[in-house]
Amino acid sequence: MDLIQLGAQLLSEKLGLQVDSNTVSSALTNLLGDGQGNVDLAGLASKMASSGQLGSIVSSWLGDGANSPISADSILSLLGEGQVSSFASQVGTDAGSAAAGLADVLPQIMDEASSGGNLLESVGGLGGLMGAASSFLKS
Repeated sequence: MDLIQLGAQLLSEKLGLQVDSNTVSSALTNLLGDGQGNVDLAGLASKMASSGQLGSIVSSWLGDGANSPISADSILSLLGEGQVSSFASQVGTDAGSAAAGLADVLPQIMDEASSGGNLLESVGGLGGLMGAASSFLKS
C-alpha cells in the first residue's frame, strides 16, 4: 500500500468519511503534493524543520522513537487554512475536522515514509534537514 492510500484509509476511518478512497487519495495528493502529481513529504519536512517547535516534532516522526503530536492549529498554519478548507470540501467534512484528522494521520504517513530512512536520506539526513531549515530562515 502506498503512502497516499494509507493516508486515505486512515483519514476515512478517523473522520468517518462517506466518499470513496480515490476521492480521498486525490484530495490528499492535492494537499501534500508538489503541483505535479507527486507527494512532497521531504518539502513538508523541511518546512516543518524551519518552523521552530515543529522542527522537533518532525524529527520525532522521522526518527525511530515515538511520534510527537501536532495540533490541528499547527496543521492549519503549516498547510494553510485555504488548502485545508479545500481538502475538507473535497472529502465532505469541515476544515476543523479535516485539520484534526490530518494531525492524527500525518505523523503516521511521515513515519511510514521515513521507515528505513528513505525520506530522511532524500533531504540529506537529519543534518541536511536542519541545514535546509537554517538556509530557509536566513532567506
